Amino acid sequence: MFVQGAQVVMPNRRVSSRALALLAATQAALALWVWGSASQGVLPRPAEVARAVGALWADAGLGAALLTSVGTSLEALAITAVFGLLISYACVLPIFRPAVAAVTTGRFLGLVGLTFGFTLLFSGGHALRVSLLVFGMTVFFVTSMVAEIRAIPARAFDHARTVRMGEWRVVWEVVVLGTADRALELLRQNAAVGWTLLTMVEGLTRAEGGAGAMLLDRNKHLRLDEVMAIQLCILAVGFLQDRALGALRRWVCPYTSLGRTS
Repeated sequence: MFVQGAQVVMPNRRVSSRALALLAATQAALALWVWGSASQGVLPRPAEVARAVGALWADAGLGAALLTSVGTSLEALAITAVFGLLISYACVLPIFRPAVAAVTTGRFLGLVGLTFGFTLLFSGGHALRVSLLVFGMTVFFVTSMVAEIRAIPARAFDHARTVRMGEWRVVWEVVVLGTADRALELLRQNAAVGWTLLTMVEGLTRAEGGAGAMLLDRNKHLRLDEVMAIQLCILAVGFLQDRALGALRRWVCPYTSLGRTS
């Protein structure tokens, strides 16, 4: 028993799923104890946050707000997937490489400075929310995806050519299909980026509501228990979406889990 327990403090060791679950539960309990004992009246305690979740859900429409945010997030994610992949795959053509490089440099631009231009283009409302989210996710998605494409070894292209594939067939087999699993993983990671941007984006156009708009309202009035309650709900929804995208990746590309052990 002691030998098995010692494995968790040794580098590069594999432990069972049961051991990992026990570790997670222990650390979560420790985190709750530290939170409850260290707040000292400054931060709301776990019980206060739990009560705030119930009150917001029953009286303030937190459930509907979360559904609005999820819908916005998924719509932006779908658009990001389409445009991001098209832009990324375009880097195989020299004529588009400068434009693709320009898109990747967009990750240094803050969304606040772009709001006026996007408002003129999309006239505010739901379209403004989605467009800002798409921009914020696409620039990072394209940057990572282009790096994956450039990292494809030359022997993969050479092998495809030796079996007499044309260049467009090489692009399909080596670039598109060959990076499908990584594309889904990068999309999953950028979905989390979208949730970090959602509060700001929903704060710009509050007419449709959303968890982000509700969070900003509570933060303005220093209702810290409700702020933390909304944050935890967003965290839970984001985690579930992340798990769903991970399951989608394993379903579409089942070979990614071959050779894994618990």
